[in-house]
Amino acid sequence: MPCHAKTSKDRVKTHRRRMRAAGLKAVQIWVPDTRIPGFSEECRRQSRIIRNDPEEVRELEQLAEMADWSEE
Repeated sequence: MPCHAKTSKDRVKTHRRRMRAAGLKAVQIWVPDTRIPGFSEECRRQSRIIRNDPEEVRELEQLAEMADWSEE
């Protein structure tokens, strides 16, 4: 019985072809690594800096308003 198992490379190629045919494109982005030492501390430090900034409060309120997609 011949083995017709696709390699990982072939499966990825097929998947990407289907996604492109669906009108999508692959995008790669670099994001901070949340596992590195000091990441949480740096987040807290930056949060403390902007905690009472009136402009930041307004922006957060606007974001919260935009995020509310519930039907009224």
